[in-house]
Amino acid sequence: MCFGINTGGMDGWDKKTMTEDEWSALQKTLSNTIGQNNYANWIAPLEFSCVEGDIAVFNVPTNFLGNYVSQNFGDVLLYRISESNGSIKRIRFNVPENKPLKTMQSGSAHNPVSKNAKSDQSVQKDEQLPGAPLDQRFKFDTFVVGKPNELAHAAAKRVGEGASVTFNPLFLYGGVGLGKTHLMHAIAWELQSRRPELNVLYLSAEQFMYRFVQALRDRKMMDFKQLFRSVDILMVDDVQFIAGKDSTQEEFFHTFNALVDQNKQIIISADRAPGEIKDLEERIKSRMQCGLVVDLHPTDYELRLGILQSKVEAHKSQYPDLTIEPNVLEFLALRISTNVRVLEGALTRLFAFASLVGRPITLELAQDCLADVLRASERKITVEEIQRKVSEHYNIRLSDMIGPKRVRTYARPRQVAMYLSKQLTSRSLPEIGRRFGGRDHTTVMHGVKRIEDLKVQDGQVAEDLEMLRRALEA
Repeated sequence: MCFGINTGGMDGWDKKTMTEDEWSALQKTLSNTIGQNNYANWIAPLEFSCVEGDIAVFNVPTNFLGNYVSQNFGDVLLYRISESNGSIKRIRFNVPENKPLKTMQSGSAHNPVSKNAKSDQSVQKDEQLPGAPLDQRFKFDTFVVGKPNELAHAAAKRVGEGASVTFNPLFLYGGVGLGKTHLMHAIAWELQSRRPELNVLYLSAEQFMYRFVQALRDRKMMDFKQLFRSVDILMVDDVQFIAGKDSTQEEFFHTFNALVDQNKQIIISADRAPGEIKDLEERIKSRMQCGLVVDLHPTDYELRLGILQSKVEAHKSQYPDLTIEPNVLEFLALRISTNVRVLEGALTRLFAFASLVGRPITLELAQDCLADVLRASERKITVEEIQRKVSEHYNIRLSDMIGPKRVRTYARPRQVAMYLSKQLTSRSLPEIGRRFGGRDHTTVMHGVKRIEDLKVQDGQVAEDLEMLRRALEA
């Protein structure tokens, strides 16, 4: 039960509440002390209730808000109150029973990844999380494992088991069509099966940004914070989309920290490593690099062939009367090398076409049916394109890279560009030399040999080469 204390300070306290003028004066002091943004987000939602002995009691919309204010602003709040009423020694926050927690309603399709059987309140909370729908096709048993994705698959499986892991966050990155989203969905499905009591939220970074903007517009930031900080596992796909969005990055950073501090698991995916995401705040990059960062490498021939073989079995159930020659899969795995989605789409088209024309799938049929896909996959990389990409990567002018200067700032990128020109084009050494300011072919040979040696000795050079090659082949 609350009862009043009437002492000096702000002209006394009322028996049930402080006067509007007294609370306004205290709020103004707090705003000046902690800043307007912190005040608007954390202090403004407080509602003074009463005094119990030496305790000032505040009503709060959520337990999360009360805990956060207590940990981060409790001391300053108590100090300012005690300036007005010296008998107040403590602060307590209550969520009134007749005031249900506010929830942020979503207009998009919801897909509650987990369903908590513990209580109706938990189930309701899950259903209100603005998650993205999961694809039934993307599970661990449909993910084809090979050397390029072996580590990523193993790490994802470990997180999907739901047990505590030593790495947080798990950061998966790689180019388009290499399986990042498949693994993200697979983790969510696995957790739903193994640990249905957990609150798992999967969404894209774009959806996170949309929800954040919507909460700002509707003045429901506390609802947003409560929702995103109440999950057990947060999964954010394509995080590179928040780069350059300052306010969204700020909120993502605080959400990230709040969950990590509570030992909640975070899984993130992007199209490149954290340190390579342009316009992403350094503190976010640093946080993401604290966990396990795993690269899904471009697929090799064996993995692409394995993916095709697994997909053929699924297509045969739909087209049981069709036959396919073994050399067709080998041909496709060899010719379509940069994107697994394109590879799978080509196979789907091939089966549908063969069914419509009533013919078996032969190499000749594949070449006719997929002529446009095969032409696109044969995109020729030019020496000029390589030079441009390398100069952008090392942040130097193209004219300096192909010019006569021999300082290391220009010489090393020049050698990298020569090496990639030798590896990725059919140009001869003399032709490459002519495109690098009329250099002799022996200079190109020396540059290529130097980079081959450094690739083994220097991990940074190897990483640069891999990233550049991936960008050029994309």
